[in-house]
Amino acid sequence: MSTLRRRRTTSLSVLAIGSATALLAACASGTGSATTTSSSSSSSSSSTSAASGGALPKSLVFSPLSLAPPALQGLSKGVQGYAGSKGWQVVVQDPNFNPTKQTQDLSAVIDSGRVGAAWVLAIAPKGFGDMLKKAQSKGVPILVNGKPDEYGLSGPQPGITFDYIDYSQAGTAIGDQLGKCVNSKLGGKANVLFSTSAAGTAGKQEMEAAAKKALAAAAPQAKIVDEQIIVDRTKGVTTIASSLQGHPNLNAIMSTGDEGTLAAITAFQSAGKTLGCNVDFGGNDEVLGLVKSGKIFASVALQFQADMAQSFDTLVKMQADPKAVGQVLVVPQKIVTQNG
Repeated sequence: MSTLRRRRTTSLSVLAIGSATALLAACASGTGSATTTSSSSSSSSSSTSAASGGALPKSLVFSPLSLAPPALQGLSKGVQGYAGSKGWQVVVQDPNFNPTKQTQDLSAVIDSGRVGAAWVLAIAPKGFGDMLKKAQSKGVPILVNGKPDEYGLSGPQPGITFDYIDYSQAGTAIGDQLGKCVNSKLGGKANVLFSTSAAGTAGKQEMEAAAKKALAAAAPQAKIVDEQIIVDRTKGVTTIASSLQGHPNLNAIMSTGDEGTLAAITAFQSAGKTLGCNVDFGGNDEVLGLVKSGKIFASVALQFQADMAQSFDTLVKMQADPKAVGQVLVVPQKIVTQNG
C-alpha cells in the first residue's frame, strides 16, 4: 500500500469502533441497504426518473479505497446506517485499491440512473477528473476526499464537494498540547522524541512543521532531541527502546499517529523509565481510554462520525440544486484531555 493510502487508511482506523453508533442505527432502523454494482435490483422507476430529468433517487453510491481494511468496512457500515436512518438506499462498491476499477464501477452505476449522489474516497485523485465531469454532466452531486488542487482544480466546483483533513491545524494542536504538558508537569523543560510519519505520507510536511513551531512557542525550553518514523506499534517499541539508549533523558513524546504514542508507553515501561508527557494525533478508542486514565496527556482526535454526518447531509442538500457550487469541508478535530 502506498504511503498516501497508508495515511488515509490509518486516519480512518479511528472509525473502526467510532462508527459503532451509526451501525447500531442501521440495525435498529432496518432501512439501510448495500449492494454492489453487479447486483442491480433497484426499481425501474428510479432509473426512469433520473434519466428523464425528474427528481434524483434517494440512493447513494459509496466507493471507499477498498473494503479489505476493517476500518473501511466499519466506515461503509456507518454510511449505510446513517443514510438508511434518513430513508436512503446505499450502493457500496469495492474497488480494492484499483483506480481503474473504481472509475469504471462508478461510471456504470451513475450511467444507470440508479443513484442520486456519490461519495468517493478517490484512490488516484489526479486521474479522477473525467469521473468528476461525468457526475457533473449527469447532474449527480458528488463528494470526494481531499482538496480541489489534488484533483487539478482551483477552489469549489459546481456539483462537487471536497472533504479534507487539516494537517496544519492538527500539528499546531499537538505541539501546543505538548507544550502545555511540559509547562505543567515538567517545569517547562523536556527532551522530546518526535514520532513522525513515513516519507511521502499525506500531510507529513504540514503537520510536522506546524507541530514544531507550536511546541517552540508554547514551551521554548522543550527540545526535540530525536525524530523517528513510526507507523507500526511493534516495530515502534524497538525503535523507541533504541532511542532511549542514545538519549537516556528522554521524558516526552509528540506523535503524529496513534501507533507512535502507544509504542512509547510500552517502550518506556519496559525500560523502567517515566514518560512525563505524551501527546498524539489520531485518537482511536485505545488512545482515548489512556487519555481518560491519565497515561496520555492529550490526543487530537479526528471526529469521523461527525464528518460522516456532515458529508451525507451536504450531499442531500446538493441534490436540491446539483449545479450549485459545492463546499470544501474539513474533517472535525477535537482536543481530548483527561478532563474532557
